[in-house]
Amino acid sequence: MAGLPATAQQDGPGEGILQGDSLELIQRVPSESVHLILSDIPYGIGVDHWDVLHQNTNSAYMGCSPAQQSAGAIFQKRRKPINGWSEADRRIPQEYGQWCSSWAPEWYRVLKPGASALVFAGRRLAHRCTCALEDAGFCVKDSLAWLRGKAPHRAQRLSIIYDRRGQLDASARWKGWRVGNLRPTYEPILWFIKPYKVGTTIADNVLRHGVGAYCQDAFLAYTKKPENVLQATLSAAEAGSHPTQKPLHLLKALIALTTCENQLVLDPFAGSGSTLVAAQSLNRRYLGFEAQQKYVTICKQRLQAQG
Repeated sequence: MAGLPATAQQDGPGEGILQGDSLELIQRVPSESVHLILSDIPYGIGVDHWDVLHQNTNSAYMGCSPAQQSAGAIFQKRRKPINGWSEADRRIPQEYGQWCSSWAPEWYRVLKPGASALVFAGRRLAHRCTCALEDAGFCVKDSLAWLRGKAPHRAQRLSIIYDRRGQLDASARWKGWRVGNLRPTYEPILWFIKPYKVGTTIADNVLRHGVGAYCQDAFLAYTKKPENVLQATLSAAEAGSHPTQKPLHLLKALIALTTCENQLVLDPFAGSGSTLVAAQSLNRRYLGFEAQQKYVTICKQRLQAQG
């Protein structure tokens, strides 16, 4: 692909995984050259250091308690304030939105008219991502719901907290109440469309750019009905490459829904490369950007193993 390093072309024209800053790398991608952007972007909720996208002065943020340390891989770090919301805490949504706005115009530029951007954005701050992409010129097509199947639930009982404090009356009064969230069984997948040219129809755009409609027949190979609620579970055999890994079955369904063979799928936040692996398996060209070398290495290994 013109403008990209030779390493991006190692698997064919426009294909590969590159390490580096997503915003810097996407600026080298030619305008209107991408048929689909499918990306599990950072949610801005402090899953790890790469997911902290704000200037926060709360010293408890990303810290951990002995109970959290003993919880294994789940909920090891504090992602919310524990002693009230400071002014810096309240700025987290705005700063996340500003971060999304930093790359959204480049996403718009590289996509072909009528092409889709499918984004895993998280429940808490998805609205900020939506506004950023709308401001960049995208139209919101839909919001899909991914039913995860497996989801951890660690909502602490309020009565236990009061028991530890010796506040037995409060413990009895608030029995049955919990601190935390309901079990997170679904995640939103935001579906955006780059508007096609004025004076044309979707049918015209499909003939010119190869995108704009969706393939229901291909989609039904992965789901029972043509609905915007999808069920897919990350199997134990598949898991372990990344802390926020998504099932290949789900990614394949989304790629099959919106693209044809040999079209180009871009993931600007590739992680361990699940989007690229799914695209490769469906005979799509693929391009991914990832900041951390360890995940780039994992991605290359997964692509090579699949062949």
